[in-house]
Amino acid sequence: MQILSSTGGLSSTMEGMLVPICAYVVMAVSLNLTVGVLGELSLGHAGFMSVGAFTGVTAAVALGNHVSSGPVRLIVGMIVGALFAALVGFLIGIPVLRLKGDYLAIVTLAFGEIIKGIFNNLFVGIDSSGLHVSLLSDKTNLAEDGQLVIGGPMGLQSIPRLSNFVIGVILVLITLIIVFHLVNSRSGRAIMAVRDNRIAAESVGINVTKYKLMAFTVSAALAGAAGTLFAMNYTTIVANKFDFNTSILILVFVVLGGLGNMLGSIIAATALTILPEALREFSDYRMLVYAIVLILVMLATNNDTFKSFLRRLKPGQKKKKEVV
Repeated sequence: MQILSSTGGLSSTMEGMLVPICAYVVMAVSLNLTVGVLGELSLGHAGFMSVGAFTGVTAAVALGNHVSSGPVRLIVGMIVGALFAALVGFLIGIPVLRLKGDYLAIVTLAFGEIIKGIFNNLFVGIDSSGLHVSLLSDKTNLAEDGQLVIGGPMGLQSIPRLSNFVIGVILVLITLIIVFHLVNSRSGRAIMAVRDNRIAAESVGINVTKYKLMAFTVSAALAGAAGTLFAMNYTTIVANKFDFNTSILILVFVVLGGLGNMLGSIIAATALTILPEALREFSDYRMLVYAIVLILVMLATNNDTFKSFLRRLKPGQKKKKEVV
């Protein structure tokens, strides 16, 4: 992709989509940890993304006068965003993960809207004396050398565009390493045991609350890092960008790619991010075509004949069947 970009093989539209694709891939993989591996439906994942975006950008802007390196500020911002999102995920998970099914989905949706409402009314400024925070008005008592970072309904302003495709790919790789190591560890097996049968897991001494919180917090932390990466690809961004529709979009990535299938989440997030732009030439009909494609893919992936065809394509499948 870097070679194509440097030689002019990519259009300006495609180049602008590289960082958002990386951010959405991280979001899809992290949500798959909650929905596919843990087995709990969360509809507030965009809320954790917004926490990472607003806190991470604030940290990166605050370091502007002390650290000249853009990549270092971006990395610090992603770490700060991940930590704050993990903290929010942990605090939300304590009461929320006691619920099941539709009740859990509704409450996580409510928390996502609450987080969006908080950032719509939050004003944060930075000057030589430090941070100034207000929830009442934009009167943050900034000095003349100050800068308003979060402007309530105006969102993040004058964001330094530090995100790039290389760091985006690195974040995707780190996310995959963390998720795969967790899933294949003893803790991951305990999480999947809780998903399959909570009563049986409790009967053999598995701490259900502990492992649910572990998966939920790791998922939130990765979403926070993705939020910082996503926000620092633009100069301005508002809290309404991380609304219910964004949570549903990420859930579509997960369901389309397959629950528990991380590679499927990567492919789905990439394809469905590019597809609306590729269909832009159809103007008013592009969202209709987009919806039809989604329906056809879901019908195909849930067809037994198509599934058996895919299984035959897997190397070693026939040999394994003969051994059995």
